[in-house]
Amino acid sequence: MMNQALSITSKQNKATALFAVPVLKRIQKESIEEYNEMQEAFNLMGWGNLPDELKIEIHQDVKFMVEELKGRFSSCDPFVKRRRDSIHYWVSCFQDGICSLDTAIDALKVKSL
Repeated sequence: MMNQALSITSKQNKATALFAVPVLKRIQKESIEEYNEMQEAFNLMGWGNLPDELKIEIHQDVKFMVEELKGRFSSCDPFVKRRRDSIHYWVSCFQDGICSLDTAIDALKVKSL
């Protein structure tokens, strides 16, 4: 009886593995493409040399800036404009040596409700 249980589990794991491998490969490919696109966006904005900690903090904002430039949507929201102005300000302050990395990251953290 124990052998049957093990063989069933083994078959289920094989089926799961056969399903999971292509999905994981697709996710990996999409992740690599998104990473390369984001690096290009950071480079074009002159932010290619920013530390990864700061890039992570503003990743979503830059991603949506790129999406808007591609024409996928338009944001005229004053809060979005204010957030973008804030990002430009704090990144410039960090690049110019006016503030530390921790200060810029703290200023750009999105506070949860």
